[in-house]
Amino acid sequence: MQIRHATPNDLEALIAFNQGIARETEDLELDPTTLRSGIGRFLAQDKHGFYTVAEIDGRVVGSLMITYEWTDWRNGVFWWIQSVYVDPAHRRQGIYTALYQNVQKLAEQEPDVVGFRLYVEKENHAAQQTYQKLGMEETYYRLYEAER
Repeated sequence: MQIRHATPNDLEALIAFNQGIARETEDLELDPTTLRSGIGRFLAQDKHGFYTVAEIDGRVVGSLMITYEWTDWRNGVFWWIQSVYVDPAHRRQGIYTALYQNVQKLAEQEPDVVGFRLYVEKENHAAQQTYQKLGMEETYYRLYEAER
């Protein structure tokens, strides 16, 4: 398995993975045009974050996106882990663990990174167990949002 930063060549895999996330967690079909544009735009600039992918035999089988959040309380940056997806045929084989450990190593090279955060669907107990095994803890915050 190879873990690397995603490139524009990974666009189709990332589109498929994000569609998979939306279907599995929210029973939602994402607009493919918006999704293609959003992922393409994100890959073209690094000011908001980056994607990493796991590749086996030249095929992308997992992805993880990092976005940045400045925290004035800690005078640093949290890396938000988002858009986590592992191809169903490759689950429970350590792919997410490898992706997570890779971003931990990358963060060690960035003095402003103060930690990692993620949100997880309430009923996704398998993912929650994985995050806990990797040393992450549930916080006391709830997530709210308002869309425009």
